[in-house]
Amino acid sequence: MDAECVSLLPSVCEVLAASGSSLPDDTSLEKLLDWFTGLTEAGGSLLEACPCLLEFISTVVHNTASDPGVLSFTLRLTGLMAATEDGFKRLQERSVLKQVFHLQRWQDAGLWEDPCLRIGWIQGLRSMLQHPKALSFFVQSDFIDPLLQLQTDTSLFVASAANQMLAHILLFFQPASSPGCNGEDKKEEDDGRMHTSAEYTAALTAISGYLKVSLVPKKYTNLSQSLQILKLLALLLARAGPPLWDKLLQTVADSLEELVTAGCSQLTLPLMDVILAACSRSGADERVPDQRVSRLLTSMLSVNKPADLIHAAAAFLRRGHHSDIVHTARAVRILLLPLHIVTGHTLLGANTTADEHQSSVVEQLKCKSSCISVICVCLTNTPQITLTPSGVLPCPPQLLVTAVLSLLRICSGVSSSSSSSSSSSASSSTSSTGCSEVCRNVIGSGKVQKCALEALTALNSSPGAQEVISEVFTVLMQYLDNPDSDPTVLHKSYQAFVKWTSVSTDLSFVTDQLRQGLVDVVKKRVCDMRWEVRDSTVEFLGHLAGVRVSAESAGDVSDALLGVGCTVPLLKEALQDTESYVRASAICALAKTLTHSWQQGTALSPEETEIVSRLLEILSQDTEGFPRRAVVRYFISWFSSRSSSSSSSASSASLLMQCVRSVLSQGSADLDWEVKVHTLELAELLLDEAFSGHRGYGKGSGALPQPDGVASDQTYTLHTHAEGAESHLAGVVELGVISALLSGLVDCDRPVGLRACRLLMTLRDAVCLPSPGALEATAAAATVSCDLPGWGWGQEIRKTLGMKRSDIAAEGRSKGGADEGGDGVSVSVCEALRSLGLDQRLDVLAQSSDHVHNSALSLLQDILTASAAHTHPDTQPGQEVIVDCY
Repeated sequence: MDAECVSLLPSVCEVLAASGSSLPDDTSLEKLLDWFTGLTEAGGSLLEACPCLLEFISTVVHNTASDPGVLSFTLRLTGLMAATEDGFKRLQERSVLKQVFHLQRWQDAGLWEDPCLRIGWIQGLRSMLQHPKALSFFVQSDFIDPLLQLQTDTSLFVASAANQMLAHILLFFQPASSPGCNGEDKKEEDDGRMHTSAEYTAALTAISGYLKVSLVPKKYTNLSQSLQILKLLALLLARAGPPLWDKLLQTVADSLEELVTAGCSQLTLPLMDVILAACSRSGADERVPDQRVSRLLTSMLSVNKPADLIHAAAAFLRRGHHSDIVHTARAVRILLLPLHIVTGHTLLGANTTADEHQSSVVEQLKCKSSCISVICVCLTNTPQITLTPSGVLPCPPQLLVTAVLSLLRICSGVSSSSSSSSSSSASSSTSSTGCSEVCRNVIGSGKVQKCALEALTALNSSPGAQEVISEVFTVLMQYLDNPDSDPTVLHKSYQAFVKWTSVSTDLSFVTDQLRQGLVDVVKKRVCDMRWEVRDSTVEFLGHLAGVRVSAESAGDVSDALLGVGCTVPLLKEALQDTESYVRASAICALAKTLTHSWQQGTALSPEETEIVSRLLEILSQDTEGFPRRAVVRYFISWFSSRSSSSSSSASSASLLMQCVRSVLSQGSADLDWEVKVHTLELAELLLDEAFSGHRGYGKGSGALPQPDGVASDQTYTLHTHAEGAESHLAGVVELGVISALLSGLVDCDRPVGLRACRLLMTLRDAVCLPSPGALEATAAAATVSCDLPGWGWGQEIRKTLGMKRSDIAAEGRSKGGADEGGDGVSVSVCEALRSLGLDQRLDVLAQSSDHVHNSALSLLQDILTASAAHTHPDTQPGQEVIVDCY
């Protein structure tokens, strides 16, 4: 521990122990406890390092007038100090533990009514319970009953803490169950902690008995206690070893069965959490699921309330217990039943009239609110249903897609009779009795439409998807063309469209009708009055350009669906949109659309050249950050995707490099820190390309240092390296890479400075640090210089370099590139990189911005200063010292 902290701690303890004193910042105690916890976890002893804490605890617990927050802090601190056996022993010898945790004493003093003290009592004991001696103290002090009573505390925080405490006792001290190598039980030991059988048995008996009695409420109008205990049971059963797991299940099985039979909707999901947690442990330790768990699961999947039944089936299916074929098959049928009823498709097979829940589910679906809720649950789990083992699904997988499409038609008000013509007579009977009334409930429901579109998107990879692709695009086009479609529904329709274009291995799904319809829709939607619709449409165009149905057909899906030359003009027009999100999306979509031509090295068309000019204009003039960020990413994509073949267009390459110079200059001076970070990404790409293969360069370098060999070969290599280092360094200087990095180094935004510093260090190590055999390369690179402007970042760099006005003038005269007034100066790149103290600067930048104040010393000083100001009689209102809240 820091010596200065040790010297201040007694004064801090004195302040905290003062009668009735409280701190202006109540988080100071939490920070102080965090510091003590960190010292303990690091292996330190608080009693040895801070002997004043023992006196502090004794003073506070004997002064019932102390602030409740300080009392709570003291209880938790005592538990932390007693977490080790040595600390526990020393506190026991001084009778501190009995004084601190003596419950009756706090009750008699009237302090127990404060929830702050109750939670401090719980958390202090929980910190202490890390070894068998602490468990013995806990049990022998009769603390189990008070802890059980706190499960129903009026404060939710106290009740939750007490709940977690019970879980800690049972799980932390549970006995080991693995036999030794010789067949005899091992001496039960875990991380040096030995199990104390009598105390643990007493705790387990008391806690399990409480769970059994309290699990079933006396009145089903108040279920808070049952909910709390179910949450605890789910935690315990998921983590318990076989002895504890079996004991708990044996104790509460009947109570769980009673809760299942009671049919309380509020308890459906918590009950399923408990049962599925038991299933997980049962499946892990036994080949056959425990019969008690299986019986509970069967009961949950047979409840009479349709909504509860469907939620229970969904919970089971989400947990993926597919090895339990019987219950998986039952859950699947339950979840398919509402879709079977609404759409009229025979999703349950031929014998559907015999389904025991069919009539009750029909009645449930006749209520609009419950109908929408139930249908959405079923749709959400439809993709999961297709993942069930073969033989479990009662219908072909493609029929699920057809059912979802039928539901989408119903929602939009289109009759689904044509899609249901193949239904069986049983299905027709169901449709006639309940479907017509149910259908009215889902017509126009945006919530059902969104869920159905999400399900359709996920079903694109299901077996048999290829067989229904034509019907899928027909329904999606209806939604995209519908003037009443909600913007979110349109967005999800676009997502589904893109996903389903990848289903086919060729372009046979593209018909003239689909092509013409999509062109008309896109042209209409890109001019929609709602900016969300325009944004989704522009994004769709970009995503569609990235779809590849095969390696041989790269770039042909968008052209096949929209026609050659349709996408770029629409996106170009979107660059003028009044909404910044749309402009940004249009720029991103253009990058995706043009990637293929960049990769091929195709010459830019006049339209594309005009787009480049517009993008540079956006970077320099747009008032919103989103489009400017997108512009820099556009040029990053162009630079990364361009072709390096000799057949690529020279004019295109020339224009790109001109743009790169402009982007680096404007982007590094942008007010948006993300624009500057993206600019540095572009600078990094330029460095990687220039210095890849040079010894010492840390990114993308494929060249290794040459081994000792023939002198003539080595001389040739060094000359080549020297010439390359000088020319490439001069090249990146000319492009403005070095200026962008130096500007970023002194930027006020830490992410910018951090990235720039790392890149400069990488460059320095490649061209400026002499290594054996590379002196000539270093000397050559040292001749390369760059200009520092006389304002802004240039002044900051010159200040960092320690350059005086006379030095600047002399440097300017010798280089002939700066005036004697010192407005600008040209400096050696290598000299600057060596003198900027990059390693030390990186250490500072790598720390969080509050590292100076986030320290124990600062905290202790703040507590003392704030307390002095708070109690000083001359302190005027508004002059109180504010404690640092790091």
